[in-house]
Amino acid sequence: MTASRLAVRDSTTGRYDIAGFLAAIGDVPVVTDSQIVRRRSRDFFWYSPILNETLNGKSADVMVVPRDEADIVRVAAACARLRIPLTVRAGGTGNYGQMVPLEGGVLLDINGLNAIEWQRGSVVRVQAGAKMHDLDAALRPSGYEQRMHPSTKRTATIGGFIAGGSGGVGSITYGGLREPGNLLAARVVTLEEEPRVLELRGDAVQTINHAYGTNGIITALELPLAPAWPWIDVVIAFDDFFDAVGFSHKLALADGIVKKLITPMIWPIPNYFGPMKKYCPEGKSVIFAMIAQHSMESFKVLLGNAGTVTFEQPVDESPGSVPLYEYTWNHTTLQWLKQDRSITYLQCLMPHDRMIESVRKMWAMFPDEVLPHLELVRFNGRVTCSSLPIVRYTTAERLNEIIALHEQHGIFIANPHVFTLEDGTRHKSSDADQYGFKTEADPYGLLNPGKMRSYVPVKT
Repeated sequence: MTASRLAVRDSTTGRYDIAGFLAAIGDVPVVTDSQIVRRRSRDFFWYSPILNETLNGKSADVMVVPRDEADIVRVAAACARLRIPLTVRAGGTGNYGQMVPLEGGVLLDINGLNAIEWQRGSVVRVQAGAKMHDLDAALRPSGYEQRMHPSTKRTATIGGFIAGGSGGVGSITYGGLREPGNLLAARVVTLEEEPRVLELRGDAVQTINHAYGTNGIITALELPLAPAWPWIDVVIAFDDFFDAVGFSHKLALADGIVKKLITPMIWPIPNYFGPMKKYCPEGKSVIFAMIAQHSMESFKVLLGNAGTVTFEQPVDESPGSVPLYEYTWNHTTLQWLKQDRSITYLQCLMPHDRMIESVRKMWAMFPDEVLPHLELVRFNGRVTCSSLPIVRYTTAERLNEIIALHEQHGIFIANPHVFTLEDGTRHKSSDADQYGFKTEADPYGLLNPGKMRSYVPVKT
């Protein structure tokens, strides 16, 4: 049911004045159907058996669907005056409860703010609710595309990616979102009784980067773009996994070969790849890659006889198709989870100066328990890999032991089994003062409360 002035009973404690909130926001569209609100209050936290136990059942009390920034300002003012928590919801494609409302309240669905405000050559200004797939489709006729995107590109929004993501397809060339120059500006609404609309530029924009929407409501973003090359999806099979890793590293270092994705994976991970399984020979390790069409000849010269190309096709993102990137990054885990919910995953960063050695050491330490899946990336200007291994889950204690052993060997972990910024981001966090900006933009601590656990509201 959709309404604008219906009194809604708090489904948990009745502690919020939802009727007063609805009266205050006037004709801003609202969803009050409890089933819809509960469904929209979820993301993919169930990737983690630990988070699934913790977050399952958490829900907002009402969902607001703003039409424009002015609606958001009205909603923010009402929440601040009535001290009602507000959590921003975009595509809902996150994996660790970034947008799950821990304390109920208002869920702000920003998908309606999806316009491209302007494009000036290699820079675009876009509203936060724009789908990343739609954005690339609109940019491509001008010869440009986004520098990077998650494997959930076809459903993710650009605002959700900035607030909850860190990198993805394209990070082998441009690094992560935290790298200087990958995010130019953000327009942000504060959660105050008299909300302000702030324009963050330069270093200031990093305050809202990967902050889970805890310190401002992002309404628009300004981003640099990349050339929109014709991309070729490629699968290469190898007899030995470390031959695949070695070639992946060699390809990553070949700066003259234009690439967007390099993903080596050990068997049996490809056994769970549905339609792509036929291009992944039994028992073989594979690399999934995206290579610019004009670099394919050089790519094949570099490969030589090291591996066998089993699939080569232009990227197809049409309805009904499954592009190769939807088997990589966090989609690798999802492909397995579709058939077997007993596994989970980790998010690791290997040291650049001993990347292959670290991968080999972890494989020797956890054979058949932690199955290597790597994403070659640039991090702080160095080539390394983000490792998202499949973990055969047994207990939370064993999972934490595996994490601790990785860290003891100098491997950085961004823990996907916790939902707070301080505990989960680690190597993915920016150097900006996100806590300090929250004191300015969210003095009552109402924005996505519980996700920045160290924050103490400066006002009550």
